[in-house]
Amino acid sequence: MFVGSFDDTFHLNILMFYSYFARLVMSSRRLGNPTRRFVGGGSNSLAGIFHSKTRLTPLLPIILVLVGAFAILSHLYTHSGGFRDAKVIHMVEGDFGCSLDVQTAIPFLRKTYGDGMQKVLHVGPDTCAIVSKLMRVKDVEAWGVEPYDIEDADVACKRLVKKGIVRVADIKFPLPYRPKSFSLIIISDAVDYLSPKYLNRTLQDLARVSADNLVIFTGYSGKSRAKVQQLSNFGRPAKMRSALWWARFFVQMSLDENEAAAMKFEQAAYEGSYKPKCQVFHLNSYQ
Repeated sequence: MFVGSFDDTFHLNILMFYSYFARLVMSSRRLGNPTRRFVGGGSNSLAGIFHSKTRLTPLLPIILVLVGAFAILSHLYTHSGGFRDAKVIHMVEGDFGCSLDVQTAIPFLRKTYGDGMQKVLHVGPDTCAIVSKLMRVKDVEAWGVEPYDIEDADVACKRLVKKGIVRVADIKFPLPYRPKSFSLIIISDAVDYLSPKYLNRTLQDLARVSADNLVIFTGYSGKSRAKVQQLSNFGRPAKMRSALWWARFFVQMSLDENEAAAMKFEQAAYEGSYKPKCQVFHLNSYQ
């Protein structure tokens, strides 16, 4: 039995393929021209049919060569970064990201907060996608803060930045918004990268610009992998914290958990068969 890496297995398969191909070509050559067996006897029509088939035989090696070449090119292109599915990239580079969770949770947040979602601020990576989805919800005014550079962002995202709907800002420092500017603030994939020192400042500032509620989506404890892009921009790997750690931290910050909103969100999620992959905390802002 051959045991080795994916590349070793692939190369062995290629060698087996061409070994089979060589045997096939040699066997076809040994057959020679079968029509010579029918010279001087047998049906002329049968010989003609068989001869017409043998003229098609050379196409088979050509097809096999093309298939083999395509397999090699596909292998090389895939390992160089091509043909990579977005879901595969997500799993390889970090499977705890909460941005997709937020997008899925929008209808359930709407059921939970109702009119409390009139003016929403999302803070975290992929905010352009989340803001775009929030803007399609009736009677919701959406804004966003992207905590790292967006040089590689698409045209739609850059348009939101140009309009001022999305800001690129370092969340370790006070945001350029007046107190109680937003009825609801949603945070995802951002606080996990902050040290306790900056986490204190950031949550205080977010509570300052929130009129009513904050919702935090954060990874579960034990999942410490980070997307390469996020790691390079935040300058530190993500640190997943337990629910108990967050509960103590909220008490220290004098932030009360909104138990009524939490129960309403859980009920709506249950009825909609939605199970968050991230921890979700519902908090009251400073009054």
